Amino acid sequence: MRPTAARPRLTALLALALAAGALTACGGGSGSDPDTVKVSFKQSTDNSVHVMDTYLADVKRQFEKKYPGKKVELLPIKAPDSEYYTKLQQMLRSPKTAPDLVYEDTFLINSDITSGYLKPLDAYLAKWPDWRRFIGTAKTAARAEDGKTYGVPDGTDTRGLWYDKVLFEKAGLPADWHPKTWDDVLDAARAVKAKVPGVTPLNVYTGKPAGEAATMQTFEMLLYGTGDGGSDPLYDTASKKWIAGGKGFRDALSFVETVYREKLGPDVATALDPNIQTVVRGDLLPKGKLAIDLDGSWLPQDWLPGAGHAWPQWSTRLGLAAMPTQHGQAPGRVSMSGGWTWAIPAKAGNPDLAFDFITTLQTAESARKWYVANSGIAVREDVAADPAYLKAQPGLAFFTGLVADTHYRPAYPAYPRVSTAIQEAMEGVTTGDLSVAKAASGYDDALDDATGGQVVRG
Repeated sequence: MRPTAARPRLTALLALALAAGALTACGGGSGSDPDTVKVSFKQSTDNSVHVMDTYLADVKRQFEKKYPGKKVELLPIKAPDSEYYTKLQQMLRSPKTAPDLVYEDTFLINSDITSGYLKPLDAYLAKWPDWRRFIGTAKTAARAEDGKTYGVPDGTDTRGLWYDKVLFEKAGLPADWHPKTWDDVLDAARAVKAKVPGVTPLNVYTGKPAGEAATMQTFEMLLYGTGDGGSDPLYDTASKKWIAGGKGFRDALSFVETVYREKLGPDVATALDPNIQTVVRGDLLPKGKLAIDLDGSWLPQDWLPGAGHAWPQWSTRLGLAAMPTQHGQAPGRVSMSGGWTWAIPAKAGNPDLAFDFITTLQTAESARKWYVANSGIAVREDVAADPAYLKAQPGLAFFTGLVADTHYRPAYPAYPRVSTAIQEAMEGVTTGDLSVAKAASGYDDALDDATGGQVVRG
């Protein structure tokens, strides 16, 4: 029998009801119990990685001891980045599902601010002495265009070149490698390809499946190294407009095109695998299958004792080098920084208790533990200068030193759409479906749509 029109409508309504119920169960809402602070955070999709869970459980114990009678309810969201953002925004829309505290990526925080999902924290911060300890550039990561601050950073990150010293020796390359230009990086990859068959010479993330890793770890690391280190090549702060793809944009695309055209990178199917980051840090690097990786400061969190991909030899096997600017122009190196913040939803029922939890998360001692556990970079000046922090893990001093020459994304509300347009351009040149010129032209068209025509053209 043919179904009636009412049946699909009923099915759809039932699905919506079930989805709403599941969301409420996940978020739980806040305010129903004035003595309980509900904390939502991103849980790793890798079942062997429990860094955040372990850290928050420890802070929960500290908080409940410090505030007798108060409780912390941890609400993990286990999902890839893109799904986490979607689920979090769904939770923030209603006081029935909004937790008291949420973990916000600086990538999307301004979008949530513009949507009215978050509460400004300035009144709290003015009374919190430790706020003076935070590095100025890190504070701007959660500051909106209205000048108010909506999140407290829990650390930052920087990016550089990880390289395998054993593979370098086989390729006749120095163990203490310091490339000065993009050509130096490409030439090293070519040497590996010629002399060490069977390994991937160079990984640079690319395309839509890699998401923001492609935009930030690769493209912006290149783009921000094409100029003189002065003006922002993506966003013009004077006119408050986005910048169309110019020579630097095309040069960055050309670098990506060269890597994949010359087969210096992973095969295209692997490069466009949504799990490419897990493949790189869980397989290619630990198994000596990758010579150079343009990547982030956080990689060792997966290799530490007890971590998901424990690899005791990483600190002796791998070397670190700063990503050079295009032609070696000042300052000679480039890095990008992002990170995450703790923010209080506008519809939180217990915002005061939530801020008390933030201050417990961000004591100097707790912050130091977190930076070391997740291979993060300190945003508190006192911790960043602490020898115990700098010596706690190989590489921390190197990546902390890059903060002086790092850049932050122009993470305004349109940025996620701009980022997607960059990924599409990268994917086109990676697969060979688009020339650099056509990919750049397509980006300009997408940029117009993404920003409502708020574009500066050269």
